Amino acid sequence: MSGDGPVRGAGRPGPVGTWSAWVAERATGLQAEARWRRPRTFDARGPEGVLDGDGRVVAFASNDYLGLTGHPAVMAAAHEALDRWGTGAGASRLVTGSRPVHEDLEQALAEHTGAEAVAVFPSGFAANLGVLGAFGHAGVRICSDELNHASIVDGARLARADVAVYRHGDVGHLETLLRDADGRAMVVTDLVFSMDGDVAPVAAVAALCRRFGALLVLDEAHAVLGPDPGPHLAGVDVLRVGTLSKTLGSLGGFVAGPRPFVELLVNRARPYIFSTALTPADAAAALAALRVVSSAEGGRLRATLRSHVERVAPGHPSPIVPIVLGSDERAVAASAALARRGVWVPAIRPPTVAEGTARLRVSLSAAHTHDQVTLLVDGLDAVRAAFGLDGRRPEYVP
Repeated sequence: MSGDGPVRGAGRPGPVGTWSAWVAERATGLQAEARWRRPRTFDARGPEGVLDGDGRVVAFASNDYLGLTGHPAVMAAAHEALDRWGTGAGASRLVTGSRPVHEDLEQALAEHTGAEAVAVFPSGFAANLGVLGAFGHAGVRICSDELNHASIVDGARLARADVAVYRHGDVGHLETLLRDADGRAMVVTDLVFSMDGDVAPVAAVAALCRRFGALLVLDEAHAVLGPDPGPHLAGVDVLRVGTLSKTLGSLGGFVAGPRPFVELLVNRARPYIFSTALTPADAAAALAALRVVSSAEGGRLRATLRSHVERVAPGHPSPIVPIVLGSDERAVAASAALARRGVWVPAIRPPTVAEGTARLRVSLSAAHTHDQVTLLVDGLDAVRAAFGLDGRRPEYVP
């Protein structure tokens, strides 16, 4: 029978090397590019603590914008949920994972956003994957801002839709993409962009969605200081994606919108259907944090955060303040210089940001004290002087 039957693997290229060799080559390449990274242990509750290798520092890197991860009411709610329901939900929401606290949280989020319904996901990343996968089926065009968060990029890649990327904030380019769409269209954008801290032109984007009948997906994860998109959304089909792990200091994500849309999402979104539910403790913490945010105390915390932003970058719309230094080496050196002054602002490098835009990403919190912000301002002034940057504002200098 030799030579008479099919040869297994015939017509396919042979092996190019072992997986171990491929992994070693990739690791060596990243190390040669000075882009090999590892997590650093930060022993802290709040913005100040001990960073391995640098000692005691004040961190300006967290997304805990209102400092609620250590709020007594938020922590107490998590403890109470642990005592009542244990550490985990045990299954997905559609199996046995749903607890009363999940429904309470969804109702509170719906009231907070003014939506008919909300679905909670185990993470904000999962929420974006779920929305884009459920609604981005074949025949749909997804129009996505080029600086959208990685969760949106990956969700669009996983969807079966046609994906068209428009230039950052360019409503003229977006209009062209919508006009050229053959079928239904969806526009997805961050409201506040995670690496630049700038704001999407939501009024103009919503107007285009209204005109072309496109579904608008707004990721509001970083919009702790606004803007409120609500006044611009009349007559637009819109799903608002949020996170529980930034402003609310817990873990998880959610999607808010018209009830029929959210109910379809529950039945179609794979991260919702096939992931174990958000832990009861995280849900309870988020619910308690939402009550703080909606109270007078929440207003005071936002005012404190706004005042910190004004000291670091007057007029900037968000607590994310980028200082773009261009090369990886300059960004790493600037971060190290700050660390020597007791200020931790990590260097953000490709692939997180585009080539040639490595930066410091300063992230402010209401938990920072006046003296800690002074330490930051003095450190940034020194960095600006050392690296030839001008002005107390977001900088984009190669």
